[in-house]
Amino acid sequence: MTTDDPTAPALRGRPQPSGPPRTVPLDPAGLDDERAALHARIATGPRKAQARVPLVDDGDRLLGPFGVMLFSPRIGDAVQQVGAALRVDDDLPPRLRELAVLAVAAHHRSAFEWTAHEDLARECGLSGPQLQALLDGAVPDGLDDAERVALDTVRALLSGHDLDDDRYAAALAALGRDTLAALVWLTGYYGMLATALAVFRPG
Repeated sequence: MTTDDPTAPALRGRPQPSGPPRTVPLDPAGLDDERAALHARIATGPRKAQARVPLVDDGDRLLGPFGVMLFSPRIGDAVQQVGAALRVDDDLPPRLRELAVLAVAAHHRSAFEWTAHEDLARECGLSGPQLQALLDGAVPDGLDDAERVALDTVRALLSGHDLDDDRYAAALAALGRDTLAALVWLTGYYGMLATALAVFRPG
């Protein structure tokens, strides 16, 4: 992991795996045509250049949620396309997007998603103290108005699966309809990945 300052204290309370692995990544040599095609799209497509954690192991087996997507390849392909769209959507400013992803990862205690996005968040300008605040369930200092509202929106969706009228109006005013919609999809997508990782615990 990168840090802002080599003398800065390490983050406390990063999510950890919830238990021993329940599944192992599928060997590419044994994949049927449908799964092999999905493997290739994930392992050699645009994700490869964007990834900050390995997508495959030394045996070219997909890791984390991407390996789980092969268990149900038709649905897995649709899911990974949503993730790919979220990563480049112009309605989600990069720093706001990474703030939201880490809020979901912290809520679900998803070790893979936190690890996959911590360095991306730092590259987008989030500092160690701001990341620590996310882990602590606090509001980080130094956020702009849109980021504060986005974080509040994501946490409300995670805890109550809805926005009351006041929160909806505040989010609409601060973010606009299109960014709010993208943020709702992002919250659901990363929550879905966290659930799949918790259930299958890929090795």
